[in-house]
Order: sequence, then structure tokens, then C-alpha cells
Amino acid sequence: MTNALDALIQSLRCLPGVGVKSAQRMAFHLLQHNRAGAMAISKALAEAVQSIHHCKRCHTFTQSEVCDTCLNVKRDASRLCVVETPADQSALERTGAYKGLYFVLMGKISPLDGIGPHDIGLKKLFDRVLDGTVHELILATNFTAEGEATAHIIKEGLKPHGIKMTRLARGIPVGSELEYVDLGTIAHALVDRR
Repeated sequence: MTNALDALIQSLRCLPGVGVKSAQRMAFHLLQHNRAGAMAISKALAEAVQSIHHCKRCHTFTQSEVCDTCLNVKRDASRLCVVETPADQSALERTGAYKGLYFVLMGKISPLDGIGPHDIGLKKLFDRVLDGTVHELILATNFTAEGEATAHIIKEGLKPHGIKMTRLARGIPVGSELEYVDLGTIAHALVDRR
């Protein structure tokens, strides 16, 4: 293979879940069937890398200094929902059920990966929570070992300040049948019932 093709394949491998074969398939497809699409991807990616950065209030991605969500005066500034990624924020927004503000950690505490509290900007979160505006902090980190550890560190760090903290509920997915749900989910649904 050529150096340019090898470089393209290696570049595509940086995407999550993309191995050598998938990267080759994508590269060959773009070069053989969709060169215009390849150029559009290249241009969009270059523009995004140049113009998108972190919101100075909530840390999500934005082209402005402060994102549209943070600037929206109709949002409830007394409630702050902590999520791990912009994708998690987007998922919550699509529900239409939450009208408060967010803080995006851009990761989770993972000692095995060398990621600690300082690597995900907990100081910035704590400063935001303690500015006097936030009355409820909603912990919406994922229900993985790392997400639970992250939520625990946040709870412990803010406990002395008397901030009301809540955690997303866990339970049985809508439309599912109990016999097919894992035992851990059933157990949490029983404990967290209302």
C-alpha cells in the first residue's frame, strides 16, 4: 500500500470501535466510491477542529465562548446536571424532560487508565456548584464502575457544603419483560422504587 493510504487507514483507526479491517473498508470505499464525501469529511473535520472548543461555563463543545444552553434564560439555573460527555448531554436533551443547566466532565475517573479527579476538571465543577446559583446537583454519570466512582467523589467533595444532590434512578427499561432483565437492574429497581 502507499504511504498516503496507510496514513488514511491509521487515521481512521483512532475512531472508537474501528480496527484495521474496518478502517481499510472505509478508506477503500471513500477512495473508490465517494471521493467527494471524503473531501467533505476532511473539510468538516478541519473546520470543527479549528472552531469548536469548550464552553467556559459548562465545558461542553461550542463554537462560541458560552454555549446556547448556558445562554438560554429560560433554563433553570438552580439545577445543574453533571454528565460524562456531550453525547450524554445530548441524550438527556432529546428527552425534553430536563430544563436545567449542565456540566460536562469530558470523562470519568478511571484509576486503571490513569485518569483522576484533576484530569476531568472537578475543581471547575465544584467552583460552578459553589457560586451560589446551584441548589440541586443531579449526578447523571453512567452506571459503570467508573461512573459510580466519579459520582461518589463528587458527592464526597460537595457533602460539607450542604448542596442537594440527586442521582438518576435505575430501573426496568420501558417495554421490557422482567424475565429478560438482568438481576442487578431488577435489584436496583426494587431498592429505588417509588
